[in-house]
Amino acid sequence: MRLNIALLLTSNVVLATSFIINPLGSTIAPTTSQSRGILAAPFSTHLSVLTSGQSDTEVASSSSSTRSPLGIPGTADLEWEGLGFEFRPTKSNLRITYKDGEWGEFELCEDPTINIHMGATALHYGQACFEGLKAFTHPDGTVHVFRPKENAYRLSTSCTRVVMPVLPEATFLNAVNEVVRDNIEYVPPYGSGGALYLRPLLFGSGPRIGLQPADEYTFILMVMPVGDYYKGGLASPVDGLLITDFDRAAPRGVGNVKVAGNYAADMLPNMVSKSKGFPIGLYLDAKTQSMVEEFSTSNFVGIDSKNNKYVTPKSASVLPSITNKSLMTIASDEGMVVEEREVQLDELESFDEVLACGTAVVVTPVGSITLLGDVEDPDDVEASDVKKFVFGDSSEVGPVTRNLYDRVRAIQYGEEEDRYGWNMKIE
Repeated sequence: MRLNIALLLTSNVVLATSFIINPLGSTIAPTTSQSRGILAAPFSTHLSVLTSGQSDTEVASSSSSTRSPLGIPGTADLEWEGLGFEFRPTKSNLRITYKDGEWGEFELCEDPTINIHMGATALHYGQACFEGLKAFTHPDGTVHVFRPKENAYRLSTSCTRVVMPVLPEATFLNAVNEVVRDNIEYVPPYGSGGALYLRPLLFGSGPRIGLQPADEYTFILMVMPVGDYYKGGLASPVDGLLITDFDRAAPRGVGNVKVAGNYAADMLPNMVSKSKGFPIGLYLDAKTQSMVEEFSTSNFVGIDSKNNKYVTPKSASVLPSITNKSLMTIASDEGMVVEEREVQLDELESFDEVLACGTAVVVTPVGSITLLGDVEDPDDVEASDVKKFVFGDSSEVGPVTRNLYDRVRAIQYGEEEDRYGWNMKIE
């Protein structure tokens, strides 16, 4: 069994290598009634992929000479200040199909629906993964995407884990550039506090009835303008619930990759938490129920101001957050001691600030976390099973949380020098 898995994963890596050599292939993605045609070559001048017989200079020259000028962000007819985190129709989405052993070419589509075979492995066996990243308008009117290379890498780890072909980094970055470029008017204007959210999705679209990888895969990149994930954003801390009757991910499972099934498993406990008045839930490790792992959709960070520490759980079941990685870099540069390690449940008492971080939420301050035990009513504070961890002044955003949030947002919005090289400019 182990040999078979090893051979399968090895073949996947070999295929991924061949994609990097010829990432765009000759296969053309299926058209829809509202397709606006195939993009036969990558277009970003600074992220171009070589086509046969062309040099870097030739590709850059040909692409820049034939492209129309980049549009103006924030010109769509929307109420930019009132954006929430929800689906909104935009101009187009981008699609690429993997078939006959190679990736096809970019296709921009206006149709938000897809045709899928009823035997698709994504439907039967959950062979699907996704990513999330954002594009921001800077003060000079240019648009930049935050750390897309990290998303390309994390997508590749998810694909490898569930035996899907890896989309090459260069192809991913060019797809990001093209779909943002085509939807430039939907990028919220500078000063609105919004961003264009990109949701890359890769899934098995070929039919299989037996348990095995598909022979066809579809990559879709959809975009939508968004505001804060939780109402109020950083305006006020939220109250969290410690989830003790469900597990997010098992040891040696798929908790460390962004596969679709992880989020389906969180829907019930997430809804239960909200019904009890807690907008966010915190999971413990599945094996011992004694260590903090992560929130429903975000990494956990604890701030110990007394010892100038930034603490975040290290576990094979936790999804590596790109936002958390960025915050750790900033915290370290500001002189904080950054610790990525096991975090015992009782250690919650030592934190004077706690935050949830991720692409969707960016940073959400958490004012308290409640352990209900067997108590159904969260207001039954007299019950002996109820324990509430309160972090500093639970009604106000902590100073470290505020500073970290302001720093990462300043880089995303181009208000601070991007000395880390995290932003990719849309051309």
